[in-house]
Amino acid sequence: MSTWVFLRGLTRESRHWGNFPALFRDEIGDADIVALDLPGNGQLCRMRSPTSVAAMARHCRDELQARGMRPPFHILAMSLGAMVAVAWADLHADELAGCVLINTSLRPFNPIHQRLRPGSYGTLLKLLLPGGSPETRERRILRLTSRLASDPEPIVAAWSAWQNQYPVAPANALRQLWAAGRYRAPRRRPAVPLLILASAADALVNPRCSRQLAQHWQADFAEHPAAGHDIPLDDGAWVARQVRDWLQGAEAGAVDLARS
Repeated sequence: MSTWVFLRGLTRESRHWGNFPALFRDEIGDADIVALDLPGNGQLCRMRSPTSVAAMARHCRDELQARGMRPPFHILAMSLGAMVAVAWADLHADELAGCVLINTSLRPFNPIHQRLRPGSYGTLLKLLLPGGSPETRERRILRLTSRLASDPEPIVAAWSAWQNQYPVAPANALRQLWAAGRYRAPRRRPAVPLLILASAADALVNPRCSRQLAQHWQADFAEHPAAGHDIPLDDGAWVARQVRDWLQGAEAGAVDLARS
């Protein structure tokens, strides 16, 4: 059985995966999924978020070790979580069997106006300021990150309840944003199999970031034509199918190599 580590993005927690893990298991079959919270989010909301992506990766590695889990791991991660996956792969490639990076953006490959679309600045600023109801906050986030949610109110209600239970401090949101902004990825591709996924309708991160990263690193790539930034929310079945096909292609390539 393969072990998959799921990592979310800025101010999000493991419950924000929603029903995606179930969809993923339906496609992958033997996946043991471990959804981790980054420090400052979810059950770790009382922790101080690191201001470096490498420190976030170190926390994830320590957490898995504390749970008695041993590599190799697959990682599926989006946005800030995908930056953590890249840092992990760069520093400890031997621990990873593969990474799926969803709607991420990395220095030095793209400028700031592509890494964060200017239209998102106002919403992000409001998230960093204290005050306002959780419902207002989560509705803004949903509008920014989703394009295909057909019934938003139950989503907003669930997200608001989680924010009430495990509130993300504005200071921690700022520290996470600072860590994402200052992280600089290696120009050379990490020595780990990579699948990069993007969405053409992402209102937060320009999909050009993923396209150019895939081209620069010669990584496998797929783009959703209509989903928002949170593709696992908008079309989790599509993400699961892309991962399934990618894994099957890798297995077929390994068989052909062994026969040659």
